[in-house]
Amino acid sequence: MTSDKCYKNLLSGGPDGEIGASMRYLSQRFTASNRTAMAVLTDVGTEELAHLEMVATIVHQLTRNLSAEELEKAGFAPYYVDHTVGIWPQSAGGYPFSTAELQSTGDPVADLFEDLAAEQKARLTYDNILRLVKDPEVADPIRFLRAREIVHFQRFGEALRATQEQLETRNFYAFNPSFDAPVSCPPCTK
Repeated sequence: MTSDKCYKNLLSGGPDGEIGASMRYLSQRFTASNRTAMAVLTDVGTEELAHLEMVATIVHQLTRNLSAEELEKAGFAPYYVDHTVGIWPQSAGGYPFSTAELQSTGDPVADLFEDLAAEQKARLTYDNILRLVKDPEVADPIRFLRAREIVHFQRFGEALRATQEQLETRNFYAFNPSFDAPVSCPPCTK
């Protein structure tokens, strides 16, 4: 149980966790500017839900048979009081999951850069877990999840390239032209 504290719900509810990634991508897909980006956001967002299931299963398997004394010794007493050994999304620091940790701007370029950064941060989190966890039954699935984050980063790069190729300009600081279109409104009368 000594290393369990380092990843207890770390990836399910932290700022770089699987719930946030899934909600971010599945929300952004609605304003994707092309079918390629929409498909990538849908595919990766759905896969992140499967990652959440894997992480939750690992945590459940590590904690399901622990006594209250073992949980307290590992530093989980406050968590245990509120949730027993239930899976409740929070960061490693104990902060509950919040949608305030994810972004969906409606600007496809900004959103895809957000997604690229999210995948790099998730990969880094898995790297950190692998530095702390030596149990192969935990480390092997974490290595798999880490590899998927690298693939997701590559897929978001391809989606960004497809999006930029369809913009009216090749400017990396592109904007969503639908927001900046001239608006005509009737004259105000007093």
